[in-house]
Amino acid sequence: MTLTEAITAFTALFVVIDPIGLAPIFVAMTAGMTPQLRRAIAIRACVIAAGLLIAFALLGESILTFLGISMPAFRIAGGLLLFLTALEMLFEKRQPKREGRADEPTSDPSVFPLALPLIAGPGAIATMILLTDNASAIGSVQGIGVMLVVIAGVFGFFLLATPLERLLGHTGTNVVTRLLGMLLAALSVQFVLDGLSDLPGW
Repeated sequence: MTLTEAITAFTALFVVIDPIGLAPIFVAMTAGMTPQLRRAIAIRACVIAAGLLIAFALLGESILTFLGISMPAFRIAGGLLLFLTALEMLFEKRQPKREGRADEPTSDPSVFPLALPLIAGPGAIATMILLTDNASAIGSVQGIGVMLVVIAGVFGFFLLATPLERLLGHTGTNVVTRLLGMLLAALSVQFVLDGLSDLPGW
């Protein structure tokens, strides 16, 4: 992989994963959590997402083919699941009586929806498959290396969540949660539409 190819790969993954756009979503999904818990969730989400993307980079579409799943179907499923999360954000169902119940376990968004489908979404998976398709072993390793740099960027932006929430305050965080819930709903619908457009006969 040449320097130009590496820059192109980095740009493609950065745009698809969108670390900057994920930061406020992370704030909304971890509202009210301690900095330590947020850091743990951020680490888990990034490690799981990186593992999934590495698996798809090495095994490619054979994973989906083996399971009998097409990329359009995977994209549609991701969109539908993301839409459910957006509804929870819009109607404030993500905070199950946190006030006065801090000692009880809260929902952990690290696996879903952060790792999958927000970080390792259909777009990122498809990009990794394309980057490593017919590539040499060294090329595949380099592609994975570029992806890990982008994931490190995601983690860096996640760490900014606590100061960002402090800056916004309680009311500001609620407003951002609603707004991002709406944007997330639109993104999920776009996932579904993209999946439908890729289906044969559409």
